[in-house]
Amino acid sequence: MKITVLSENTSQNKTLHAEHGLSLYIETTYKKIVFDTGQGTLFAENADKLGIDLSQADFAVISHGHYDHGGGLHTFISRNSHAPIYISQYAFLPYYSGDRYIGLDPSLASHPQLVFTGNQTQLEDTIQLTTCFGMPSVSVPGNIGMKQKKNGKFVPDPFLHEQYLLIQEDGKRIVFGGCTHKGIINVIRWLHPDIYIGGFHLKSLNLQDNGTVELEKIAKFLQHSQTRYFTCHCTGEWSYAFLKQQMSDQLSAIHCGDRIEI
Repeated sequence: MKITVLSENTSQNKTLHAEHGLSLYIETTYKKIVFDTGQGTLFAENADKLGIDLSQADFAVISHGHYDHGGGLHTFISRNSHAPIYISQYAFLPYYSGDRYIGLDPSLASHPQLVFTGNQTQLEDTIQLTTCFGMPSVSVPGNIGMKQKKNGKFVPDPFLHEQYLLIQEDGKRIVFGGCTHKGIINVIRWLHPDIYIGGFHLKSLNLQDNGTVELEKIAKFLQHSQTRYFTCHCTGEWSYAFLKQQMSDQLSAIHCGDRIEI
């Protein structure tokens, strides 16, 4: 399997631009997958520079209903008119960070390429999507201010719209998460991946009084898992540096243009 980072917050390649968002191009033995589309056109522009033809993707997955992961849907559809786009049935509800709208463009909700998913969707024998809804969980520290508008009022976002992509290949379980709003400890407990790729949504912990305590708890758990981690986007530089100091080679950061071979 090969994973190429099309869009991410940082770039170490002078020819590629970065943005607050995420998009990955996944090549398994049999399938080519676009996982998230960043904010808009950037993931496609970077794909062109990297020699990746988005029209060859077999399908796309949108991890959750936030603009920095599904804002490029228009662009993907313009590049690929045949690939189904798997997205949660809750993805087009109105989502906010504080009072700022961070949801998707509702005009796309009826597009024929969209395939709405529930709690678990089997895409291939070795590829599935799951929300892990209803699984026992521990508290999640990184979602302060994340809201959903319901009946005209703001309520905490329960993240029913967030799904994870699980691919089993060459005896390994590889899981992809967009922001892991449901908590990295929870997701690792639920899915037991050999490799986890995605953001941890810990960027706000440096602003919280108990941020260091929460990170110590997370680092201790991840250290004792059997998982190799590649993280990005919303983990946050301060949180990543803290985790990296304790986890060493078990944890790596990925940037625009990076390629991971598994």
